[in-house]
Amino acid sequence: MRDALVARPASAFPAGKERDHAQTDTNVQTILKRFAGWSLSTPATLVILLFLVVPVAITIATTFADEGGVLAPYVTFFSSGFRRTVLWRTIEISLATTAISLVIGFLAAYVVSKAPDRPKSLLIIAAVFPLLTGVVVRSFAWLIILGREGILNSFLLWTGIADQPFAMLYTQWSVVVAMVYLFVPLMILTLVGVLENIPEDVVQASASLGATPAATFRQVIFPLAVPGLIVGAVLVFTGSFTAYATPQLLGGDRQMVMGTLMHQRAMVAFDWVGASTVATIMVVITIAVVLLMSRTARRLNPMAT
Repeated sequence: MRDALVARPASAFPAGKERDHAQTDTNVQTILKRFAGWSLSTPATLVILLFLVVPVAITIATTFADEGGVLAPYVTFFSSGFRRTVLWRTIEISLATTAISLVIGFLAAYVVSKAPDRPKSLLIIAAVFPLLTGVVVRSFAWLIILGREGILNSFLLWTGIADQPFAMLYTQWSVVVAMVYLFVPLMILTLVGVLENIPEDVVQASASLGATPAATFRQVIFPLAVPGLIVGAVLVFTGSFTAYATPQLLGGDRQMVMGTLMHQRAMVAFDWVGASTVATIMVVITIAVVLLMSRTARRLNPMAT
C-alpha cells in the first residue's frame, strides 16, 4: 500500500492546485515588476515635481492672487503699449531666428548627411564646436564683430564700401544674427539624423520615375524630414523666445525682450507679480507654439508626432 502511494504519478494530483500555484506565481511576478518600475521612476518624478512643476505652479498662482483682481496683472500688462511692443518684438525675433535657422540648418545638415564618413565626422565636429563655449562668450564675440570699431565696420571702411561706421549694435537684427549663430548648431544636429535615415532608394526611385530634383525635394525629402524640422523649430523658437544674455548684450534697453523685461521687473523694480506675469505669458505662448507646430507636423506628415 505504501509503495503504491509513493509510486503514484504526479498527474494523479489535482490539476487545479497546480494552476492556482502558477497563477499565484504570475501575480507575484507582476506585482514585483510594477513595484520595481515605480521604485525606479518615483525619485525622478519627485525631482521633476519639486524643482520644475511646483515652482512653475507657484509662479502662475502668484499672478492670480493680486489685490486688484484675479486678472489684474494681465490687464495691466496688455494695457501697456510698451509691454505689448516688447512682446511683439520678442515674437518677431524668435520667428525670424527660427526661419533663418531652419534654412541654414537644413542646407548644412543635408550636406553633412551626404558627405563620406571621415568628412562627415569633421563637419559634425565643426558644427558642435561652437556649443563648447558659453552663450555669453559667443555673444561677446558678436560685440567685437558688429561694434562701431569692430571687425565688420573696419573691413567696410578699409575696402571703401562705407565712408563711416554703421550702427549695427543694439538693433533688432543684431540680436537675430547672434541668435541664429547660437541655435544653428542645434538645428543641424537635429536634422542630420533625420536626413541620414531617409532611404536613398526612395530618392533614386523618385528620380527614375521622372521627378525633377525640385519635385523630389518637395514630395519625398521634405515630408520625411518634417519631424526633424518640427523638433528643431521648437528648440530654436523656445530658446530664442526665452533668451536673456544675448538680447541684453546685443540689444540693450533699446531692444528689450520678454526675458530682459522679466529681469527688470524682478531684480530692478522688485515687482514680483509683474515678473511672474511675464513668465506666465512666456510659458503659455511657448506651449501654444509647441502645440501648433505639432499640429502642423501631423498635417504635413501624418507619421510625424
